[in-house]
Parts: sequence; structure tokens; C-alpha cells
Amino acid sequence: MSAPALEAIGLAKSFGGVRAVSDVSFSVPEGSLTALIGPNGAGKTTLFNLVTRLYEPDAGEVRFCGRPLAGLPPARIASLGLVRTFQAARIFPGMTALENLMVAQHNALMLASGLTILGLIGAPSWRAAERHAIDQAKRWLDRIGLLERADDAAGNLPYGDQRRLEIARAMCTEPALLCLDEPAAGLNARESAALSELLLSIRDDHGTSILLIEHDMSVVMEISDHIAVMDYGVKIAEGLPKTVRDDPKVIAAYLGADEQEAIAVMESSP
Repeated sequence: MSAPALEAIGLAKSFGGVRAVSDVSFSVPEGSLTALIGPNGAGKTTLFNLVTRLYEPDAGEVRFCGRPLAGLPPARIASLGLVRTFQAARIFPGMTALENLMVAQHNALMLASGLTILGLIGAPSWRAAERHAIDQAKRWLDRIGLLERADDAAGNLPYGDQRRLEIARAMCTEPALLCLDEPAAGLNARESAALSELLLSIRDDHGTSILLIEHDMSVVMEISDHIAVMDYGVKIAEGLPKTVRDDPKVIAAYLGADEQEAIAVMESSP
């Protein structure tokens, strides 16, 4: 594996008297698709929010491409190339699919417009930036099979299309690291397969590193290069999918059994 795109080092977070994350370290190798998994209540979402700086850690640090993120607001972190989605699709339902992708390019368009002045007079630099933004939005709509629905309200799209639209919107910012919070939640088997294909193409064609939380183990094991596993706020395993899948601690966490029982289950399996 190459150098990490992201490193979490000794992260900890408590809410009142509850320790949600305790001294967790893990990494996202550059150019990899890394999954963060664990049973319900394992602390995955809290860790995800610490990594993307929605929460301030009680201890530890996060480094993105070798740079500490402490003290940086989420908007600044996004401008550095670390972007995320959320468990529920957060599209703009009243905007068209195309407009949703244009919104992601707002900062670049504002800079090209000279903070609106050049845009108002139609300066060449502004027109070129606007054409680039529209072309990029259309390319991503085509990539996710929604080009023919570019002018439809995003809120009228099926849920699976909305999830892919949200990922395409994030990709319009040209991120170095794409963080996805349960992207397969609520999808049927066909939609999950389309999502897997999209994520693999993002990794392979764009070299984008991906970190995702996911409960769908068929998706995780099919597409992940690297997996970290949490249980009760601590990391219990990290490594290649096969190594993690066969780890007694991981099996015990998912079965609700102790480690010796998990080993017995593994030994009795064909």
C-alpha cells in the first residue's frame, strides 16, 4: 500500500459519561477504498464525524495528506479535497439534477466571477468557468445514468438515483478523499450493484481515495481494499478483507459471542 491519504491517531470522544470512541487509530491508504464497519452502536458514525471534523476530538489528531486538520472548519477541509456525504441523501429537492451538481462548483464559479462583478458583465474568464462547470456536471450525470433527467427536480428522482446524484455532486469538487456514510442504505440489490460499480470506477478512473461506513457486507467485501472494524468504541481489527472476515474478534462482535465461541464457529464451518 502507498502512503496514507488520511491518518487517524489516538482519537477519543465522550458524550457526558459515555465514551463513544476510545484511542482509535487507523489509516486510509492513498488510492484505496477503505471500509469502516462494526455492529450497531460500535462508534463508527462518531469516528466518521471526528475524521471529517464535524466533531472536535477529546484527544488524538487527524492528518489529511500529511497535514494536521486541527482547528480547520469543515468548509476549509472540503476545499483541501476531503468531502463527505451523510446517511440520508442531502440533495436540494427543488433544484434540478444539473443544478445540484452546479452548486458543488460554487466556489470555483465565484472566484471566476471576481465575486460576481465579472459574472455580471459576462467576462470571458467567467463564461469559460461556467462552461467548464456545466460540462463537468453533465459528464457526471452521464456517468450515473441521469443525463436525460438533467432538468428534472432532484426530489422527483428515485431514492437510489438521489444517492448516486449526491456522490456525483461530491465528485464535482474533484476531491482527493471521498467519505461516504452508509451509501448503500435503503438500496435494493440492483441499486447496490450500480453503487459498487460507481465507487470502483471513482477509485480506478480518478485515483480518488474512498472511506465509507457500510452495513451491507456484500458491498464491503466485494469492493474494499482495506477494512477497519470497530466494536464498543475501540478498533478491534484492520487489514485486508479476507484477514478481517476471518478474524475471531470480528466474528464474535457480529455474532454477539465471545472470541472462543467464534473460533469454534469458524472451526466447525466447512
